[in-house]
Amino acid sequence: MKEKCVLYDRDCIDCGECEFCDLDPTKLCDNCGKCLENLNMDYAAIKIDGLEKDLSDDCCDYHHSHNSAHNKR
Repeated sequence: MKEKCVLYDRDCIDCGECEFCDLDPTKLCDNCGKCLENLNMDYAAIKIDGLEKDLSDDCCDYHHSHNSAHNKR
C-alpha cells in the first residue's frame, strides 16, 4: 500500500514537493522552524509521522545533564 501524500488528497507519487522549504521553494527543508515563526496565529500544528528514541549510553549530553538536574532537586 502506498503512503498518502502530505500535501494533496492522493497517494504519494514521489514528486518531492513536500521536501522543499515553504519560505524558499528553491531550498530543501532543513527543519529550521522559521515557517512556523511567521504564522499570524495563536498556535501552529505539524504532523508527526513517528518518534525515534535512542536508548544507547552515549545518546546525548542534554539527556545526561537533564537527568542530573532532576537528581539535584
